[in-house]
Amino acid sequence: MKLMTTRTRIIATIGPQNANADSLKELLAAGMNIARLNGSHNTLKWHEETIKQIQKLSANVPIILDIPGRKIRTVLTDKPLLFKRDDLIILTTDAKRTAANMIAVSFEKLHEFLNPGQVVFADDGTLKFEVEKVSGPEITLRAFMDGQLGSRKGINVPGVDLGPVLVTEKDRTMISFATDNQLDFIGLSFVESAKHVKMIRDVVGSSQLPKIISKIENQIGYFNMQDIIEASDAIMIDRGDLSVETDLETVALRQKAIIRTAQMLSKPVIVATEMLNSMIVNSFPSKAEVSDVTNAVLDGCSATMLSGETAVGSFPIEAVTTMRKIIEHAESFVSSGLIAGLRPPDINRVNDATAKAIALICESADIDKIVAVTRSGFAARILSSLAVNCPIIAVSDVAANSKSFNIYAGVTGVFFPGEFSTSNVSHVSAVLKYLWQQKFITNDEHILVTALAYPTSGKRMNLIETHLVGDLARSLAWQP
Repeated sequence: MKLMTTRTRIIATIGPQNANADSLKELLAAGMNIARLNGSHNTLKWHEETIKQIQKLSANVPIILDIPGRKIRTVLTDKPLLFKRDDLIILTTDAKRTAANMIAVSFEKLHEFLNPGQVVFADDGTLKFEVEKVSGPEITLRAFMDGQLGSRKGINVPGVDLGPVLVTEKDRTMISFATDNQLDFIGLSFVESAKHVKMIRDVVGSSQLPKIISKIENQIGYFNMQDIIEASDAIMIDRGDLSVETDLETVALRQKAIIRTAQMLSKPVIVATEMLNSMIVNSFPSKAEVSDVTNAVLDGCSATMLSGETAVGSFPIEAVTTMRKIIEHAESFVSSGLIAGLRPPDINRVNDATAKAIALICESADIDKIVAVTRSGFAARILSSLAVNCPIIAVSDVAANSKSFNIYAGVTGVFFPGEFSTSNVSHVSAVLKYLWQQKFITNDEHILVTALAYPTSGKRMNLIETHLVGDLARSLAWQP
C-alpha cells in the first residue's frame, strides 16, 4: 500500500476544468493529498457533484470546503467593470441596482461602516480605491490605478470594524451542506477570536465534523492568534488578505510567527495564496515562487496550498508536480542536517512526554514507521507537531476521523474496520495484523507502536512497543 511521498501535505483547489474522474486521478498521481473547494465560487449543486466524484475516487482524500464567513466579495457579474486611474466606480450593497460603473457586493451592510477618505482594496490588494462619498447603499470610489473588477473578487477595508455578526445565515447553510455531504473540514474566513470559532463549532454540533480550519488574515486575527489556534482544529495563513489587512512588508514575518505558535500548540498550519501563481499561465514557476514554497517547508508548515493554479490554471498537473518536487528537495535538505534551527519549539506539557520519548527512540533506533492507534487523532497530531523523522500511520476505528488525520504533516490516516477496546489492548494486535494484510507494514520493517491503553480520562499515549514486523507475523501466525 502506497504511503505519502512528502511529509508536507499538498492541497489542491478543484475547479470546473478538473472536477472529473480523469483529472482528479492525475492530480492524485501528481501528489495532491487534500482537495479544496471554494464555496464562494460555483453553485452548491456543482459542489455536491464534485464532492461525490472525489469521494468515489478515493475514500481517504480529505475535502476542505471554504465558506465565506466575514469575507466580502463582489457578486457574479456578466462582464468585469473597467476603469482608469481617477475614474469613479460604485459599489452597491443592493444587488437589484445596476449601472454601467456599478458592481454589487456580498455584504449588505458595508455602506453603514464606510466614510469618505477611507481606503478600500480589491482582488487581493491589487486594486486600490478611496471612498469619495456614501449615499444609501451606494459607495462611490475613486480608483488609484487602471484596472478591472470582476465577479467574486475579494473586497478589503483594513482597520474597519464590520460589526458584531460573526455567523451569517449563509455560513449556517454552508455548514449544513458540509455536514450533509460528510466533508472533513470547513475553512472559515476572517476569524478574529476564539468566540468566533466556538460559535461555528456550536453550529457544527455534536458530531464534531467537519473540523474547523480558521483563517488568520487580518490584524485582529493576528493579535488573537494564540486563542484562535487553541480553539481551532487547524489554521490557514491566507497571505492574500493578510498582506492587505496588515502590511505587505511584514507578511513573511507574520507567516513565521503564526507557524511557530501553531507548532507550540501542536496544531497543523496551511500556507496559502500565490505559492506558484505564475503557473496559472506558465508551465514552470518563477524562482521566487520556488523559494517561497521551500521556505514554507523550512518554516515548518503542515501543508502548502494551490488555489488558482489548479482551479482555473492551464497547468494544474504541472503545478502539483512542481510543488511536490520542491517539497521533496526541501525535506531532504532538512533531513540531511545541513540547516540548523528548524526543530519545533520545545514543548513542556505532561501529555507530550510520551511523544518526546517516541521521537528520541526513533532518532536512536532503526525505526522505519510509527503506528499510532488513536481514535481521536491526538497521538497523530502531537507526533506530527514534533516533526518525528519517521512516517506515521495513524489508525482509528472511526472512518471520518482517520480520513481527517491526513492533514497532519507526515501522517497517513487508516480506518480500521473493527472497534477499539476500552478495557484491554487486544485491538492493538488486531490493528497490526490488518496493517500487515493491507501492506501498510512489511516483514522487514521495524515499527514503533503507540496507543492509549485502559483509557479512563483525557487524550494521551501510555503504551510504547517496538517490533520487527516479521517476528510478529510468525509469532501470531498471521495469514494474508
